[in-house]
Amino acid sequence: MTVTAQDISNSASTKKRFLITGSNGLLGQKLIELLIKDSSIETIATARGENRLPFHDGYTYHAMDITDAAQVEAVIALTKPEVIIHTAAMTNVDQCEAEKDACWKQNVNAVEYLVSSCKRHDVFLVHVSTDFIFDGTAGPYKEDAEPNPISFYGWSKYAAEKAVTHSDIKWAIARTVLVYGIAHDMSRSNIILWVKKSLEEGKNIKVVTDQFRTPTLAEDLATGCFLIADQRAEGIFNISGKELYTPYEMAIIAADYFKLDKSFISQTDSSGFSQPARRPPRTGFDLTKSESVLGYKPHSFVDGIALLASQIG
Repeated sequence: MTVTAQDISNSASTKKRFLITGSNGLLGQKLIELLIKDSSIETIATARGENRLPFHDGYTYHAMDITDAAQVEAVIALTKPEVIIHTAAMTNVDQCEAEKDACWKQNVNAVEYLVSSCKRHDVFLVHVSTDFIFDGTAGPYKEDAEPNPISFYGWSKYAAEKAVTHSDIKWAIARTVLVYGIAHDMSRSNIILWVKKSLEEGKNIKVVTDQFRTPTLAEDLATGCFLIADQRAEGIFNISGKELYTPYEMAIIAADYFKLDKSFISQTDSSGFSQPARRPPRTGFDLTKSESVLGYKPHSFVDGIALLASQIG
């Protein structure tokens, strides 16, 4: 069989083009790693500034500041993606409370720019959101629960959801909870790494018992976003872990996994911490819809810890 240049061109053109925002971040990294394994997808990575991924094969990279409308439009017009998975955001809850203008630019204005470009170029948008759009009085939540944010971060993410849902583009929202994972440059800690390091150093730690979450492995969130994008599944989907734990319970499970001394862990409640932003006490998600519609199956928390342990050696 003779393969011509036209055949190769036709083959390339049948690939699905996925563009990821925030590819330098934890979720962005996991998504790029996942997508480049699929030969039917052409992967476009974007982030502010230089590409910080430690691997460079299997995707193209474009610098794109999501708070710059002209840059967003230029990159999308150039790369012509069929799907955008929008992971970039300002997620430090207390920083958002202190730097409201910066938070709004990154979490709301940027989404408005993306929506405009998606409309212009007929792109399916998968927007990543958070359990912090809820007040935490009635978790675990289903997709149709009524949002009521209690922090500026929560309000910014809810406003971003509104920008998506009130648009006339094709869209999906992937809401998640307390994401944990290992970034390539170890730039981001999480409760498991913090507990492990503290106990190995013989430090006493206090962990709250009055907050409830369904912690989400970053690889699971990446898989959930991919399932939505690949199926062009429209609407809102809960993408998190399945088990509801307090941070104290998570710390105990992590200590048990690494066979560390739990006597260094003591219980406290959130009144013992002075934080600028309020946290919803009880969130977590009901995954019935994601499991049945998407075929989403998250790791257990213990299996998630095991995966992290394998990555840190």
